[in-house]
Amino acid sequence: MKLKQSLAIAYIRTKFKILATISKRKAAEEAFTLFCTPLIKPIKEIPQLFKEAESLQFESNGLKVQGYRWNHPQQKKVMVLHGFSSAACKFERYIASLIDKGYEVLAFDAPAHGNSEGKTVNVVQYSDMVKKAMSLYGPIDSFIAHSFGGLAISLTLEVIPHDEHTKVVFIAPATETTSAVKTAFEILQLNNSKVKEIFNNIIYELGGKPTEWYSIKRAMKNIKAKILWIHDEDDDVTPIADVLKVKEDQYPNIEFIFTKGLGHRKIYRDNAVRSAVINFL
Repeated sequence: MKLKQSLAIAYIRTKFKILATISKRKAAEEAFTLFCTPLIKPIKEIPQLFKEAESLQFESNGLKVQGYRWNHPQQKKVMVLHGFSSAACKFERYIASLIDKGYEVLAFDAPAHGNSEGKTVNVVQYSDMVKKAMSLYGPIDSFIAHSFGGLAISLTLEVIPHDEHTKVVFIAPATETTSAVKTAFEILQLNNSKVKEIFNNIIYELGGKPTEWYSIKRAMKNIKAKILWIHDEDDDVTPIADVLKVKEDQYPNIEFIFTKGLGHRKIYRDNAVRSAVINFL
């Protein structure tokens, strides 16, 4: 498997080097498409808990979104937001614990993930999906968001009514889009400043904002919610360095928990992390 992955990466790198010599615009467009394309492993069987859920469907940006709801109706509601190349069913144990605690729980597969439609997704589309779900099934006063879902809920909270009674759990959130872009170009070994400039222009063309605008650090200035932020020091996807810059701002509404050795994905599977999340809510 590792050999296949190495060969695939080598092929992609060669492809982009050739593209960059032919058309820098085309190379940037292809890089952006790849950046927005989840690497999905097929889900052979959804957990029994999801089979027992109330199935929810709606359209967001022309795509069918698949959602799930448990324990309806309850006074307190929590929404679970998964990360990039993941799916709602990955948070089965969180959902079971929240149901036991008396919450109404909602979880959705983001566009291009799980059982939702689409082949690519960007954070604006993810945020649009969250806003649509909230308008249909809200009000919602608590959120658990991993990775890409963390940036999506941050952008959402900037523009919807909420207050200090709203609770948000960030688990290894995608803090800075600039860091994600930097990592993507490093993986591709695409050391072409013009291609990167066009890539960032594409982001601006699509959303009307520069790449650095898509930032939890920036969005925090407009977020009133009480936040539990859990991050691992060894996270190789969402760098701890970005998180420490947020911590330096000393927001009184953020509680940080730092772990060691769990990385980006083991962190949300960790029992101690799950207990901390459930206790916070």
